[in-house]
Amino acid sequence: MANVITIASKPGEGAFAPPEAEKPKPPAAPADGLLVTGRAVAQIRAAMAKQGLSPEEGAALRLGVKGGGCSGMSYSMSFDRRQRESDRVFEFGGVRVFVDPKSFVYLHGMTLDYEATLMRQGFNFINPNSTKSCGCGSSFSV
Repeated sequence: MANVITIASKPGEGAFAPPEAEKPKPPAAPADGLLVTGRAVAQIRAAMAKQGLSPEEGAALRLGVKGGGCSGMSYSMSFDRRQRESDRVFEFGGVRVFVDPKSFVYLHGMTLDYEATLMRQGFNFINPNSTKSCGCGSSFSV
């Protein structure tokens, strides 16, 4: 069972939240890689532009995992211009994604999606390797 980790505000509840059945589900990532949805790619490009970066000029998204957080591990996202020799490199919609080998152990098969509703907006890490997550929504354990 995949846990969904959200980096943003709490999911919408109450009269303004669409019922679960109406929310579109992102496609599953391949078991030997990861997937970044079109919605996430659009937001990554927008965030890069705000920082004066461009995928066409070599900027990439670096996804990682670091120790810490309520459940033991937390996700990290940053922009990077340099690919490390041991990085796994993926490309989605012209945006390169770097993942170091240690993080890939925890991220393989993960889907990075972006959600924007009336109640919340942010990136969602849909990770089949996660066995539990905490209430803050930014950490997990395996």
